Amino acid sequence: MYSNSMSLLYHMLAVVAFFQILLISGNWILAKNINFYNVRLPVDPTPYPSSFKCFTCDNVVDNYNCNRWAEDKWCPQNTQYCLTVHHFTSHGRSTSVTKKCATREECHFVGCRHHKETSYMECISCCEGMICNVDIPTNQTNAVFAVVHAWRTSGSGRQVMSTLLLVLVTAIFML
Repeated sequence: MYSNSMSLLYHMLAVVAFFQILLISGNWILAKNINFYNVRLPVDPTPYPSSFKCFTCDNVVDNYNCNRWAEDKWCPQNTQYCLTVHHFTSHGRSTSVTKKCATREECHFVGCRHHKETSYMECISCCEGMICNVDIPTNQTNAVFAVVHAWRTSGSGRQVMSTLLLVLVTAIFML
C-alpha cells in the first residue's frame, strides 16, 4: 500500500514538473515574438516641441535584447536623430548593438566597414522620427541616414494643420 501511494506521488510530481517546464518554455517562445513595430506612442507630456524617443542601449549582445530592455527616455533637446551601431561576425552573428539619440554630426559616419584587426563588420545607421531605430543595419542598403523632410520646412506643418482645421470647421457650419 505504501509503495503504491509513493509511486502515485512520484507520478503526480513528474506530471506537475512537466507542465511547469512546458509553461516556462511557452512563455520564453512567446517572448521572442514581441512585435517592436507595434510600439505605442508615449502618452506622457513631451518635454519640448518636436521631442522624440529612440531605442537606447549600450553594447548589448543582439537587437532583440536591445529593443526589449531599451530605456524609455526622451532624447535631449540638442539631438534630432536615432543612431544604431551594429557589430557582427563575417557569418552575420551579432556581437554588439548600440542605439542612442544622436546629433547630425554623429550621423555623418553611416555605412558599413570591415575591421581587419578584429575581423568583424560594423554598420551604422541614423533615422529621424519617434522610435524609428527598431531594426539594425546589416549591409550598405540599410546602413543609411534616413531623414524625413515632409513636415520639417518652416511653418509648413502648422499651415497645413490650420488649413485642415479651417476646412473642417467650415464643413461643420455648412451642414
